[in-house]
Amino acid sequence: MEHVARDDILQAADFVRAHTTYKPTVGLVLGSGLSLLAQRVSQPDQLLYQDIPHFPHSTVVGHTGRLILGELGGVTVCLMQGRVHYYEGYSLAQVTFPIRVMQALGVNTLIVTNAAGGIRQDLQAGDLMAINDHLNLPGLSGNNPLRGANDDDLGERFPDMSRAYDPQLLQMLHAEAEQHGIPLKEGVYAMVGGPSFETPAEIRFLRLIGADAVGMSTVPEVIVARHAGMRVLGISLISNPTIDSINAEQIQTLHEAVLETAQRAVPVLTILIEGLLQRLGRSQ
Repeated sequence: MEHVARDDILQAADFVRAHTTYKPTVGLVLGSGLSLLAQRVSQPDQLLYQDIPHFPHSTVVGHTGRLILGELGGVTVCLMQGRVHYYEGYSLAQVTFPIRVMQALGVNTLIVTNAAGGIRQDLQAGDLMAINDHLNLPGLSGNNPLRGANDDDLGERFPDMSRAYDPQLLQMLHAEAEQHGIPLKEGVYAMVGGPSFETPAEIRFLRLIGADAVGMSTVPEVIVARHAGMRVLGISLISNPTIDSINAEQIQTLHEAVLETAQRAVPVLTILIEGLLQRLGRSQ
């Protein structure tokens, strides 16, 4: 399946509306191990992905699989507790279907988070990196979530990606981090297909072409969000060094390390995101 039918999107959105009174304006996608942030949502309505018509559900440890609606940081949010990935066998249109549902629900701002491997030398496990641009390696070879017939009611055929990550949201995030004394770095996120981790040669290549961190998600969601006219903010949790700087024994437990690092970073990430949402609420 190269695209999703608008009727499927509307059917899923109608199902969500039938199970909540919330009208979200901000969407959040939580990456590997970051689902605990969902506990901060007050008086939540929770829906299992598997219960929502046409909604994909994850098979990966660390991705719970719930859509949560409620109040966070003073704004109404639609929060994905876990995401699905291209490497699980879904098409990119299916991977990004939840973003289309958010669009139908009235979401106009998307915050995406992920766990990523640090390529740039100053990025260490536990660091937070605001994404200012990305490298869409699957997309450069034709695997784009917008491939196929374009629905002009959802977005224009050729969306501009020159400012995929909203400069104002980035500025607000940095201001929030500075206020709380939270170190926040910034850089370029590269998406690879996965699920295998990168070889040392691939890491050297990614570093050469300007990648600061690498992961297996996020970019398709950002593309569809921009196609939908949403403002986007991306945050990577640097969960591990890349393969050219760790030994074979460490590689065996890499995914476990990703989840452990994420758990330690959740309190800091929670402070940042809640503070940012409060700023967004005041600016509306």
